[in-house]
Amino acid sequence: MNQGHLTYLASSDWAKALQTELLPWLDSIAKLGDDVLEIGPGPGRTTDLLRTRAAAVTAVEIDDDLAAALADRMAGTNVVVVHGDGTALDLPAGRFSAATCFSVLHHMPSPQAQDRLFAELNRVLRPGAVFAGVDSADTDVIRQAHSGDTFVPIDPSTLGDRLLGAGFVDASVAAFGEHQIRFTAVKPAP
Repeated sequence: MNQGHLTYLASSDWAKALQTELLPWLDSIAKLGDDVLEIGPGPGRTTDLLRTRAAAVTAVEIDDDLAAALADRMAGTNVVVVHGDGTALDLPAGRFSAATCFSVLHHMPSPQAQDRLFAELNRVLRPGAVFAGVDSADTDVIRQAHSGDTFVPIDPSTLGDRLLGAGFVDASVAAFGEHQIRFTAVKPAP
């Protein structure tokens, strides 16, 4: 991730946007339950919100430095930071009451990696649990902000089918403003 992008994700402006835009949507879609999995927390501004809504949060971060910094910052809280790859989690099947990823998918190297993440999240969720996420739309502004970054945007017209292909049901995908895609899906009950 380029430094400008990372700086923004750690900023008070991003925290304010999360508080006013993301949080009301998140609260309206489903109860997250007691044990939430977050993929790609980066500097942890989204983790700050999730930890006030669940008894336990497991934040999985692939970047060494970001994982270490977030683990230090979250020490003594209800958050466990795991340095790892969301496509191959060393976590038990059926554990989590919800899974989230916010502005993460477009940083993955390929659509196939994104699909592996969807399948892995389905594996670790409890039956009936929600997977909720937000990602960037493919716009010129967003592309410019990702100069020098991996940028593999999600196609909103195919995302629902991809989530269904990973074993989810009730997939919903919607644009939010010009620059964002929001989605939810549910792990089916047996």
